[in-house]
Amino acid sequence: MRQKNEHIHTTKLLTYLLIGIVGVLGLVCLYYGSSFAPGSRRYDDHGSRLDGSDPVFGEFSRNPDLVDFLDEQGYYLEVPKSIPVCDMKYSELIPCLDRGLIYQLKLKPNLTVMEHYERHCPPPERRYNCLIPPPKGYKIPIRWPASRDEVWKANIPHTHLAEEKSDQHWMVVDGEKIKFPGGGTHFHYGADKYIVGLAQMLKFPGDKLHNGGHIRNVLDVGCGVASFGAYLLHYDIIAMSLAPNDVHENQIQFALERGIPSTLGVLGTKRLPYPSRSFELAHCSRCRIDWLQRDGILLLELDRLLRPGGYFAYSSPEAYEQDPENRKIWNAMYSLLKRMCWRVVAKRGQTVIWSKPLSNSCYLKRDPGTLPPLCSSSNDPDASWNVSMKACITPYSARMHKERWSGLLPWPKRLTAAPPRLEEIGVSSEEFHEDTKIWHFRVIEYWKQMKSVMHKNSIRNVMDMNSNLGGFAAALKDKDVWVMNVASVKMSARLKIIYDRGLIGTVHDWCEAFSTYPRTYDLLHAWAVFSEIEEHGCSPEDLLIEMDRILRPDGFVIIRDKHSIINYIQKFITALRWDGWLSEVEPRTDALSGGEERVLIVRKKLWTDGYTTM
Repeated sequence: MRQKNEHIHTTKLLTYLLIGIVGVLGLVCLYYGSSFAPGSRRYDDHGSRLDGSDPVFGEFSRNPDLVDFLDEQGYYLEVPKSIPVCDMKYSELIPCLDRGLIYQLKLKPNLTVMEHYERHCPPPERRYNCLIPPPKGYKIPIRWPASRDEVWKANIPHTHLAEEKSDQHWMVVDGEKIKFPGGGTHFHYGADKYIVGLAQMLKFPGDKLHNGGHIRNVLDVGCGVASFGAYLLHYDIIAMSLAPNDVHENQIQFALERGIPSTLGVLGTKRLPYPSRSFELAHCSRCRIDWLQRDGILLLELDRLLRPGGYFAYSSPEAYEQDPENRKIWNAMYSLLKRMCWRVVAKRGQTVIWSKPLSNSCYLKRDPGTLPPLCSSSNDPDASWNVSMKACITPYSARMHKERWSGLLPWPKRLTAAPPRLEEIGVSSEEFHEDTKIWHFRVIEYWKQMKSVMHKNSIRNVMDMNSNLGGFAAALKDKDVWVMNVASVKMSARLKIIYDRGLIGTVHDWCEAFSTYPRTYDLLHAWAVFSEIEEHGCSPEDLLIEMDRILRPDGFVIIRDKHSIINYIQKFITALRWDGWLSEVEPRTDALSGGEERVLIVRKKLWTDGYTTM
């Protein structure tokens, strides 16, 4: 009898075990089956993608609910042990600014208005699902502040600018290094002297352009290698140095390698991805922009971006040459800006400085029908992601009327003071200060985690991929770094608070590639970014590869997100070669915590040899 009972018991156990195995296999089949559903990535008999793109993550169309369930049950799905490396010809790939893609997709951009320099992202089936290799001989970048004046030639092996601009002292090749004397097209003898000259023209105290902290945010269009922005840092002025990926195609790459705040962009047909009233000063030194085209639409874009009373410093032949052609351009530009209610506040040598009005009173005194017109009340001046420029003047709201610099305190007080525009986004000053306090503590904890592996000045270029109110960047104020604050399209209204704090940033959709060169940031901070793109149905694997593209070797990634997402990302660390160092902790819960969070910090390895390109 006893043997019979034992036999029955054993049979039941085997039955339950078989049922369990069948259940798990069914779930796994469901998971992988989604990869072959209609519209998913397809393969031929040899494992090649039928759509012509790379197969790296084709089999990982993840069902997030299923992944969470399997993680909870202890079942870990297979992930690639390695990710292929792209061909060396893609070592400087910028996916959404790839002009080769324009020709491949047979797009027809309007070259006269610079559409070919604007973003054109590849469709999902044409994304590069491989790791971008560094160029041959790549070295860990020279650290700030020495990097302001010199970089490794092997890291950006392009010397044509040194040859083309040799008489203007942009850059000089010196053995294994490229050096930057600080010159520019209109300041051959150094940006430092040029900056003092601008302050003298404006009669600022002590010949200091910061004007007691009232000049903090500057937009430098057509910036070259960003030497103007580099020397502004001495005055606690931060410039968004902007240039397109044009015939001088590596100028922004040099700027970022130097550790200078800068980004790729162009005054074309779309608004720049910044909110209205963000800058105290706009600057153009021989930027070769046709300011008169399309009814002055590019000057009207600067008008949107300047704060009340903001300045436009313009150094160009039209400002001083007396030949008929330049006189004609100057007279037309002067007439346009006068109708925009701007006035000349200083003119000396090669440079003229205009000032934007403080109030709406001049606009209201214009004759009926005067062009350019005022924008309609339905126009949102802060909408900037993929929004076409408008040839109209943005009037001030009643609250901003007659308030120079939008009523902001001078730097550095404005960094921690609650800005007036908080009420526009429905945030109280108490919530703002609480946010600042929380991020101060969070950053202290991050740095404690990284203390054992972080060397002095090893971090310079920082990106906060979900900036919210700018608390993360504000907490780094005592460190010698600069932060590119990125606001999602959904939260883009909050970017104005970033600028009102004296910080800089941009709007971006992380379902697409960012407009920067490979290997340009030392630290990426991703708070709840993966949770957000998951809600939009975008691929976390694509985002991981994009983060790897823009991260420098030896750079750090801080990911703060849900427990299940951290678990999933960890499975890709070795394949991404982010296993130079790793730390994972469960942080203290605070008012910003979205349920159970984990903090994962990893470090990217420097790899130059021993890989096979695709």
